[in-house]
Amino acid sequence: MSLPTPRLAGSVPSHATVWFLTGSQHLYGPEILDQVAAQSRRIAVVLDGDEAIVARVVWQPVLTDADAIADICQRANSDPSCVGVIAWMHTFSPAKMWIRGLEALDKPLLHLHTQANQALPWDSIDMDFMNLNQAAHGDREFGYIQTRLRLPRVTVVGHVDDPGTRHRVGRWARVAIARADLRGMRLVRFGDNMRGVAVTEGDKVAAEIRFGVAVNTYSVNDLVDVVNRVDDDEIDELVDIYDEQYDVARDLRAGGDQHASLRYAARVEAGLRRFLTDRGYRAFTTNFEDLGGLRQLPGLAVQRLMADGYGFGGEGDWKTALLLRAVKVMGAGLPGGTSFMEDYTYHLGPGPQRILGAHMLEVCPTIATTRPTIEIHPLSIGGREDPVRLRFTAAPRPGIVVGLCDLGGRFRLVANTVDVVQPDHELPRLPVACAVWTPHPSLPTSAECWLTAGGPHHTVLSTAVDAEMLDMFAGMTGIELALIDANTTVRSFVADLRLGDLYFSLGAPR
Repeated sequence: MSLPTPRLAGSVPSHATVWFLTGSQHLYGPEILDQVAAQSRRIAVVLDGDEAIVARVVWQPVLTDADAIADICQRANSDPSCVGVIAWMHTFSPAKMWIRGLEALDKPLLHLHTQANQALPWDSIDMDFMNLNQAAHGDREFGYIQTRLRLPRVTVVGHVDDPGTRHRVGRWARVAIARADLRGMRLVRFGDNMRGVAVTEGDKVAAEIRFGVAVNTYSVNDLVDVVNRVDDDEIDELVDIYDEQYDVARDLRAGGDQHASLRYAARVEAGLRRFLTDRGYRAFTTNFEDLGGLRQLPGLAVQRLMADGYGFGGEGDWKTALLLRAVKVMGAGLPGGTSFMEDYTYHLGPGPQRILGAHMLEVCPTIATTRPTIEIHPLSIGGREDPVRLRFTAAPRPGIVVGLCDLGGRFRLVANTVDVVQPDHELPRLPVACAVWTPHPSLPTSAECWLTAGGPHHTVLSTAVDAEMLDMFAGMTGIELALIDANTTVRSFVADLRLGDLYFSLGAPR
């Protein structure tokens, strides 16, 4: 049930490139530089040929002076297909020549600390070999200047013939694509956020500065106008798709008492898709307190759009919609799935302590363990007709729950590693899709840390993306990641939060 890669609905870059930069200098002579070029090209070819790296890796000529470095960094910035830069110092590249270029670079940077040879040729090493193979030397110079410039980056150490090295490069490339997708992304809010709620508020201008996402509001009735213009042929086509992909409740099938409700849900989906597509939006929010002329709170439509990669947040929560889109892009094509989520209620015992996550309707079927059913049940809030929704439970897998909060002046990601598990018992009367998980290191520690960090109640649950990728994302976007995992204690977590407050108050890296 994973999403296709590298394309998702909503215009993810389908030809993303990563530029491979190699540093050297003229000290060693033209013959050495020719060997540097040949060996660095070979490394780029190996990376480019690995399916785990979903962006194309494009080799660039060896860089030997400050002007060439500044020029390549500016060209990377201006190339919309370039989502990031990999840099490797094959020999010794004096780091002062990199200052101007690195200060100008506005694309994610991966420092690949590798070398051309995997094993040392012990019996034949001479000074020619030593002069050529100086990455252990040159990359330390490069690491120093990155640190001196307070430059956010990811460092990967290992030979490219090692699948583990290529795997980490591939994960970085996925996050770089997600970062590129956010820059210039448009997010539509249908109505405002839920009245009286604090955490769904936030600084939209700061979000556009930090993430590049433009958040705009339309009246719900602007959507209703599009929904009402959907013709019967489009509805018929969607109803046929529902029959093929899901188990449809008897009352909702053709001839059933509530088939009209299913057809209206299809009408909403067709209209919502058209609205998003025609206006170039990749994420959206709804709010049960502001439904305008909609007869149902969108449930099935939202679930299916999330499965296609659109970001979503309930109750006007645009920050979660933004985050969901980013995590969807990171995890496209990987095993597992990603969904809008909310910690709803606890099982505090007997037996293992669990969290039951759900929402009113909007849980993405990419996390489902079995073929979802389409059902209709009453919804006691919203004041509309009973909404149609997909119902299922989440597949057991290791996962992570992450939320994005606005602290006033900066953003923080709060994340908790979890194990998604089968519910301990059947849930015959629960009328919505759900996930059950065991948080690390324990429910009491997890919850105490989450509350201390100010983590939101709307989250993203992913069994495709992990903490390392979220850490990369936080670095690329210049925000904090407060991670709760198996090694977390309340004392250490609070200490890390205090250090984070100090760090960001002093001025985080750009």
